[in-house]
Amino acid sequence: MRRLAQTLGLKTLTPMSLSQTWFFDRLKKKASKGSRGYPVASVVFYGPTDKVASKVVVGIAATEGADIDPLERWYSPDQDARRNPAILKTVLQFLESNDVRTVVMPDRLLGCPHEEGKDYEQGEQCPQCPYWRNRDRFTGLLQGSTDEA
Repeated sequence: MRRLAQTLGLKTLTPMSLSQTWFFDRLKKKASKGSRGYPVASVVFYGPTDKVASKVVVGIAATEGADIDPLERWYSPDQDARRNPAILKTVLQFLESNDVRTVVMPDRLLGCPHEEGKDYEQGEQCPQCPYWRNRDRFTGLLQGSTDEA
């Protein structure tokens, strides 16, 4: 794991500081409360592999069936976004400033941080993130596999 982080140019994993755990635990607690009405926020982490989050995206729906607006992205190129207190604090402030009542947050990373049609051609697979090639981002399974990655 340490070697992967170094290869990707990320800081190696060390025990989390209190500020790192506090902000992430607060975010997880909001997500664990279940449905509490609208506005609903979706908080999703993305990374080059399923182990390191380099991006977090938060989208908010004001009412059922409404378009996602606002939508914000934060990037953490040097540190796992789930361990970055500055980003996590900003995400929590964003949720509070939009009076979010419900937070939905998957328990895993949902794919690479690059955007199809923006960072690489529409319909192609990301050339920068081979881990996600031929992998279902919701299950973590390789196509044709029945064992979870």
